[in-house]
Amino acid sequence: MNKNAICTITTISHLYKVFALAESVQEFGYELNVLVVDADDLEQVPASTSINFFTLSDISSSKSKEMAIKYKNNKNKLRWGLKPIFLEFLLENYNRVIYSDNDVYFFQSPSMFFKELEVHSVVLTPHFYSSQTEKNQNWLEANFTVGLFNAGFIAVNRNGINALQWWAKCCLYNIKKSYSRGLFDDQKYLDLFPILFEKVKILKQPGSNLAGWNDEVLQPTGAEVNFIHFADLTMSKFRNPQSNYHSFYRKYIEVLNKYNSDFKFKLVYYSKYSILNYIRFVLWNISRLVEK
Repeated sequence: MNKNAICTITTISHLYKVFALAESVQEFGYELNVLVVDADDLEQVPASTSINFFTLSDISSSKSKEMAIKYKNNKNKLRWGLKPIFLEFLLENYNRVIYSDNDVYFFQSPSMFFKELEVHSVVLTPHFYSSQTEKNQNWLEANFTVGLFNAGFIAVNRNGINALQWWAKCCLYNIKKSYSRGLFDDQKYLDLFPILFEKVKILKQPGSNLAGWNDEVLQPTGAEVNFIHFADLTMSKFRNPQSNYHSFYRKYIEVLNKYNSDFKFKLVYYSKYSILNYIRFVLWNISRLVEK
């Protein structure tokens, strides 16, 4: 058997993003496997010829049940914690699996990542935050607080199952944003992958997992855009007609509107997460002044 799979995890409310992601990989001949964490059965999910849907009842592992109990009141934490479990579940039937967040869109074939998995057990993509010491020092230090690698993409083969099992244990331990404790949801744990496990590939291609936090790093290299992570920061930057990646943004919006005609990106200036981020930024600036 020599089969490859692509997967994501979602809630019902974000299925339109899933359909956009599915369209992007279907163009290159791939189906998408999707775990819907808040669907009791598949009758709640629209049928699709390019998507294989799963619910939590399909994954009967003890860890999935523990995760569902621990994070039953937080769908985001549940989605994040189920990544390693869903990947391991799919590896029972596939040799190599790519996970991407549901707000990712592929503009080139994912085949290059499966090729990496022929020789590596795990493939990670760095955030590529700015590493300048002269300016943007907040992004420099974000490397050490938010994490070196973005958990919105990970590729793994069967030799990487031990890494997935360790990651699942970490997610059961805690999914939390706490800079003082060195925690950042499911993501910061990935920093240890290259240390703890063999054949971990760090994919140093900024065009893979391009986003609003690394577009300035990509721009001078002229690297090809493989896939874009359309998180809120990406959307807010790339919607600017002056952005070098505005055409990619327009393509993504066009596809999203096929599955959600009412969708319009609105930057949320005031939310619990944005307010907390602003407070952290202020505290960061204060600490820099005090600790000089």
